[in-house]
Amino acid sequence: MTAYDRLAARFARIATVGEASAVLGWDSAAMMPPGGAAARGDQLAVLAGLAHGLLTAPEAARDLAAAEADGAGDDPWRQANLRLMRHAHTRATAVPADLVEAQARANAACEKVWREARRTKDFPAVAPALAEVVNLTRQHADALAPALGLSPYDALMDGFQRGIGAADVAPVFDAYLAFLADALPRAEELQASRPPPERPAGPFAAEAQEALCRRLSAAAGLEPEHSRLDRSAHPFCGGTPTDVRITTRYREDDFAQSLLGVLHETGHALYERGLPADFARQPVGEAAGMAAHESQSLIVEMQACRSDAFLSALGPLLLESFGGDPAPYATQNLAAMWRRVERGFIRVDADEMTYPAHVILRFRLEQALLSGDLAVADLPGAWNDGLRDLLGIVPADDAQGCLQDIHWYDGAFGYFPSYTLGAMAAAQLMAAARREVAGLDEALAAADLRPLVAWLRANVHARGSLLGFNDLLRAATGKPLDPADFTAHLTARYLE
Repeated sequence: MTAYDRLAARFARIATVGEASAVLGWDSAAMMPPGGAAARGDQLAVLAGLAHGLLTAPEAARDLAAAEADGAGDDPWRQANLRLMRHAHTRATAVPADLVEAQARANAACEKVWREARRTKDFPAVAPALAEVVNLTRQHADALAPALGLSPYDALMDGFQRGIGAADVAPVFDAYLAFLADALPRAEELQASRPPPERPAGPFAAEAQEALCRRLSAAAGLEPEHSRLDRSAHPFCGGTPTDVRITTRYREDDFAQSLLGVLHETGHALYERGLPADFARQPVGEAAGMAAHESQSLIVEMQACRSDAFLSALGPLLLESFGGDPAPYATQNLAAMWRRVERGFIRVDADEMTYPAHVILRFRLEQALLSGDLAVADLPGAWNDGLRDLLGIVPADDAQGCLQDIHWYDGAFGYFPSYTLGAMAAAQLMAAARREVAGLDEALAAADLRPLVAWLRANVHARGSLLGFNDLLRAATGKPLDPADFTAHLTARYLE
């Protein structure tokens, strides 16, 4: 075996350990009884340590040096794979193994406490555990920064979307807030001038919701033999490319949360299923980053499935599933319900226009937490003040505020910017798809996402991590990230 071949085998083992961790993580959220949390934390910590050990072993360093000296030949995929192997090795060797395991344990313990704290609206109950997560994350970032030549916060962002840092994101977010300051009052005024949407009368049985969710997910192309749909406190997509696990939650007074949540997670799942099989379990065969991943969930949920064309097909399916008065399932009524601008407290329930404000709040707060400018104990007040500044509203309790998201309590700092970058990329990709896919709206009007998914497979999914975020967009759309496509989309949908 060549040095490159040995590296490929090593990274395949590392990926397999990661797959085991992913399935255990899914089980923690969807199946595991509460009493298993402590043991699960140990299991995940040991697996994290094993993966770290494989990546930082002396043999890995020797093979990287030898493979780089030999070159990866003319194949751009092998060349990119070798670069990504080096990047992963640099990140791993910068962080001590005992810190990796300590973080895994602290994150698992904090997440367990968070679940109860959110239910009881009791931030002080989880504050000590979160303080430990922040402390360890700060140590992790401080170790990574010099190795990568980045600031500590950018080093964390790099773990979710390579090549994008705070200095890239901040002006994009500032420009968006300027747009929002003008657009949000205009959208609210226009909305107020129209009759309010008619809400379908419930209850909507969870079993009927789940059956429709499965039907729509399968119709989008997600194969049941390679996926599961389960329930969890926070919807997510996990598992592996050949065993994708998506979850949602059901409310019997409102089917929108589960339905739109599953369509969102189906977009993530389709991306995983479309990754290049020839480079499975290799860095270059993975998704291009979390902003890229969010673009795939949002192009399905927001761009395609909230379009007039798709809603015209969805209405009859909703009537078939839930019965009752057909009027609320008319296309324009569904559009008025699901394309409604509202200053709300919960990020996952936010409309397209106000959603970025929720992300910007978190972007600012997590930088302050990690720099030490904001103490964990002061997070609820800072959250409330920030939301008041951005949207003019203040949550009634911390469950509507700083307890609502799992991310920080699970150690995911630097992730939130990917949501809005993904929304902007989704608008840009959809504009390109509309130019290039003949009959796209006609297909959506038949609840058929296959033409759109086929275009995404060719232009996004099949490229894996061969290209960085902006180069991927340039290859698919002819330009790097252009937030103007997003604001144009919002203007057309909410201001005209």
